[in-house]
Amino acid sequence: MFGLKSYKQTADSSLLLLKLVYKIPWLCTPLRTLVDIWPQLTKSEVMSELSRSSVLIKRRDRVEETLEAMRQDGTAGLHVISDFDMTLTRFAHNGKRVPTSHNILDNRLLVDEECGKKMRELLNTYYPIEIDASRTVEEKLPFMVEWWTKVHNLLVEQKIRKDLLAAAVRESTSVTSMLRDGCKAFFDQLAHRDVPLLIFSGGVGDVLEEVIRQHGVFHPNIHVIANYMDFDHSGILRAFKGDLIHTFNKRVRALSHAARFPELQARRSVLLLGDSLGDLNMAAGVPEPRRLLTVGFLNDQVDARRESYVNSFDIVVLAQDDTMDVPNAVLRFVMSSGKGQSRLTGT
Repeated sequence: MFGLKSYKQTADSSLLLLKLVYKIPWLCTPLRTLVDIWPQLTKSEVMSELSRSSVLIKRRDRVEETLEAMRQDGTAGLHVISDFDMTLTRFAHNGKRVPTSHNILDNRLLVDEECGKKMRELLNTYYPIEIDASRTVEEKLPFMVEWWTKVHNLLVEQKIRKDLLAAAVRESTSVTSMLRDGCKAFFDQLAHRDVPLLIFSGGVGDVLEEVIRQHGVFHPNIHVIANYMDFDHSGILRAFKGDLIHTFNKRVRALSHAARFPELQARRSVLLLGDSLGDLNMAAGVPEPRRLLTVGFLNDQVDARRESYVNSFDIVVLAQDDTMDVPNAVLRFVMSSGKGQSRLTGT
């Protein structure tokens, strides 16, 4: 009796397996063919991600062509250039604006109430100019220089203490939710594959580094170009280092900093992430020929700026999507080729 029952169970299992193979033909596909079609399956996944209602693409054919070329290059030929504030970070959370790296400094540990008030007044004055779709970049430039310079002067006057920066970041009401959903996966998979991430920001480098560090994702593959504080021997802020970096002068700064990262010169596939049209200039230091895919996060005044973003970025992610799902899907597809080394496994 036992033998007959066991035989019947085996026969039933075999029949079920045959039905599965019939319904899912690729289950009986040779291993080599499975390896060949896997990138195609991944391509379906990434294009599905790009079909969300929160994603706009003007030239889908160009995006597909660029993605495939980047996949052929693999991770060995890839590097990522990204803005920080409102790109890697959220624009808003639970109906409240998430602080930028400058805004985090508006903390009673670091500045007095009057300074904080003046910084907020400057934000209310100049931010509308920054995002004004009716003004040209040339018209905005002097206002941006004026804004950044005034804020930096206010901060220097406060004699900010270096040893209090970490505590101020930790105290920020939104710091735990500051990075976009999926940002940890984004940082981690780039580090895992040893893909350089160049963060190019008009924000305060000391602060944004601390934000990334407190989220546990400050990996060795990250390089930051931003406005850094210059502290004296006693740890008191006395100035800001180097030339000012703001939203609309990143082309000049990208060209001047290209020589600092010679290891990027051989990596001709670039994924660029930004939230401003000025961020498109961050790849200016990358030599030709190149495969460039740009993702723009349209966070504010969506209707007024939609057309200019769709005409300028390859992929536009709208305000209601505060995740890193699109960049993560792109990375998964590019990395599906298997070309390149894993920092952790060497494979």
